[in-house]
Amino acid sequence: MRSLKRALLVSLVVVLVALVLFFVLENQQMVSLVLFGWAAPSMPVAVPVIGALVVGMAIGPFLTIFSTRLRKREARHSARQVPLKVDRKNPTGVPEASS
Repeated sequence: MRSLKRALLVSLVVVLVALVLFFVLENQQMVSLVLFGWAAPSMPVAVPVIGALVVGMAIGPFLTIFSTRLRKREARHSARQVPLKVDRKNPTGVPEASS
């Protein structure tokens, strides 16, 4: 089973690398990006597109970790604020049958 997972992972990586290579080879047109008056040197279209992909893939996990930690902290904080009330006459919380 472990070798099957490894083979699937390797094949997925090979397909992904092939797709990226195909994308780069098909997008060799030169472009110049301008941002706030600053002009970047001319480069193939694939360079800024793959750069944006890499930046997005780097930022995504950090945002996920940050939001997960924030939710856990809020859950702990709200759990501390809710007092647990136990009825001393009926500690199980099950209503007694009225006679």
